[in-house]
Amino acid sequence: MDETVTAADLTLDELRLALAPAIADAAVFDGWSDAALEMAAQQAGADPDVARLAFHAKRGSNRAMDMIRAWIETIDMAMAVALPPEKLAAMKIRERIRTLVQFRLDAVAGQEEALRRALAVMAMPQNVPASLKAGWHSADVMWRLAGDTATDYNHYTKRTILASLYGSTLAVFVDDDSEGKAETRAFLERRIDGVMTFEKVKAKWLNPDRENFSVTRFLGRLRYPAR
Repeated sequence: MDETVTAADLTLDELRLALAPAIADAAVFDGWSDAALEMAAQQAGADPDVARLAFHAKRGSNRAMDMIRAWIETIDMAMAVALPPEKLAAMKIRERIRTLVQFRLDAVAGQEEALRRALAVMAMPQNVPASLKAGWHSADVMWRLAGDTATDYNHYTKRTILASLYGSTLAVFVDDDSEGKAETRAFLERRIDGVMTFEKVKAKWLNPDRENFSVTRFLGRLRYPAR
């Protein structure tokens, strides 16, 4: 937060985002709780009651999810600033995705315990819809920064696959004690390999201009395979 702007000058939405990184730091010890929120508010010089209003009026998991979603939003915003489309344009698509995902991992390095607790909160049945929405939004931001302009069903499949890739990588990252998170980096590379292979196969079979391809002949071969 800009030192020339006080917490009292912020709207509730601005305060929510301003407090989120400090709440994540406090969540390492206090979880995604009112204690973490109050600690962050104290550090920012914000009224604790106003800080609570910036998230959710009720106690419990809903407020915890609001804090976690604000943290994710700040990472989305930081990624968009650090890696705009023009900076990624010179890279191959594989490298763009790897760079975007790695930025997010680097952004939470040192906050593994806060991340572990966040994942536990997000996995609660009542929080799954909001968690899926947050994951979809982050995947959408990544694809847009990577230059994706698809508007057909590819728009949805790409984001679903990337959200899954990112989620599985986070699960490895949070427990990775290897030097420089080497295991996570290797896992990410394998997952990206899988995605790129899938995209190539999909493009091959779904390209309407593919030469000499007949759906009827293809289905016939499935039924009567050549010997």
